[in-house]
This record gives sequence, C-alpha cells and structure tokens, in this order.
Amino acid sequence: MNDPIETIELRTRDGYKLAASLYRPATAAPTSVVVLACATGVRRGYYDAFARHLADHGMAALSFDYRGIGDSRPPRLAGFTARMQDWGAQDLDAALAFALASFPGVPLQVVGHSVGGQLVGFAEHADRITAMVGVAAQSGYHGHWKGLGKLRMLANWYVLVPTVTRVVGYLPGQLGTGQSLPAGVAREWGAWCRHPDYLMSADGPARAASFARVHAPILAISVADDPFAPRTAVEQLIGFYRAAQPEFRHIAPAEAGGPIGHFGFFRKKNAETLWPPVVSWLQAQARTQG
Repeated sequence: MNDPIETIELRTRDGYKLAASLYRPATAAPTSVVVLACATGVRRGYYDAFARHLADHGMAALSFDYRGIGDSRPPRLAGFTARMQDWGAQDLDAALAFALASFPGVPLQVVGHSVGGQLVGFAEHADRITAMVGVAAQSGYHGHWKGLGKLRMLANWYVLVPTVTRVVGYLPGQLGTGQSLPAGVAREWGAWCRHPDYLMSADGPARAASFARVHAPILAISVADDPFAPRTAVEQLIGFYRAAQPEFRHIAPAEAGGPIGHFGFFRKKNAETLWPPVVSWLQAQARTQG
C-alpha cells in the first residue's frame, strides 16, 4: 500500500518558505480538505496519525510548521523576526490558499489545536472555510486560571517571557513550550495573555471585523483535565468568532479511558474513542457543503 504522505513546501505572501505535509486519500476525489493548524511550539509531525486517519476516511489533510518551528526554523533563532499573528495572517493563510488551489470545489475545513484555532481569524482566506474544529483552542488571558495555575501564568507573562527573550533572543523550549519560540512570537503572545480581551486587545474594530469573516460552523472541544485551556477560556475564544455557528463539546478523561490533558486528543491511542465523533462531524459538514 502506498504511503499517502507527501512532503511539500508552502510559500507565504511575504516570501517565507514553510515545510508541510500533504495526505491524500485513496479515493479519487476527497470529500473535503482539512488544514491542520498546530499548537504553539508543536511540530506538524505530532499530528501525523490523525492526518492519516482523516485520509483513511476519504479526506485530504495538510499540516505545516509555522515559521521558526520545526522544519520551518531558520539556522539561527536569535534575531529572527516573527510575530504570532504572522503564523495566522501569513503561514496558516498560505496553507489555506494551497488547499483551495489544490482541491478546487472541495469543502475547506480546519482543525486547529490550541493556538491553531486562535489564528484562523487572521487569515485572509478564512471566509472560505466551511467548517472548523477547535481542539483546546482558547483565550490565554490569565484571568481564566485560579490558584497556583494563575500564579504560574502571571509569572510567565509578566516576568519570564519578557526577561528571557530580552537576554537570550528567543524563548527556549526547555521552559515548557516544546519547540523554542521566536522572541517576537513569545512577546506578542505574552501581551495578549496580559489583557482580558486577549488577541482582540490590538487593532480594535479591524481585528474584530477580520474574525467576523469566519462564518462557518465551529465545533469547540474543551477537555476537563486540560491545565492550559479551561472551559471558560475556550468559550471566550469562540466568542471572538461572532459570525460563526458554535457547538461546544466538553470531554472527560473517562471517554478516553485515561488522562487527556492539552495534547492527548491527537495521540493514536484515542483513534477509536475521541476521533470518530470529530470525523463524523467533519463528514456531515462536508456533505452539507457538497
């Protein structure tokens, strides 16, 4: 059986080259094309099993590494210029544009993990999305946390991130972000997290209007044992997509037979428990749009 994965290169509007993986279904024509938007500091390979699962169910899937991450990282991260909003306005948008051009007439869908679900509103082609799943996609405002969790968030955004990025020139992955982050990405993320309106705190009406271009159905998934995306934070983020049609689902660890946390949804062991409802939802939306 042929491997459905193909390594490709995406080119953003500002000329940056991104590493990406394209998964094609065995069927002649996919029922939809799903762009997988990674979490902060997570390489696209983490979603390989889920992407293959989508391809096995007749969908094309496209994953990519944001600039500064994984195979899209420059030789030297210190001094590399990038912002978190560039991940949406440039990188995710390039993936959406590629998917539209490669599969014309096929419903365009997005599965965004954590920041991947936050960035959709920045993309120029967001109005072409016909369905979106946000997995632990949340507002990062520290007010959504309590107790020690809130203290950790305050220490991160007011002390750790500003200090370390100034001294080192980037945010090392050893501090809990997985991959190291470009300084501009970490600083902008921190600025958002210090404001009650999170990423809506800048650009005023223009940013709100940008997010309002997303009018697709959204399935927003929160996880009960997720320390990084409390249910209230997930709900606030989806509220930013004011023209969308939201549907919320709160998952308990018992549904997976054990802990899930912020990253567990995409682990292969959950292919028979957590993935089927999402795949069925995407398929149903594709039929509606077909």
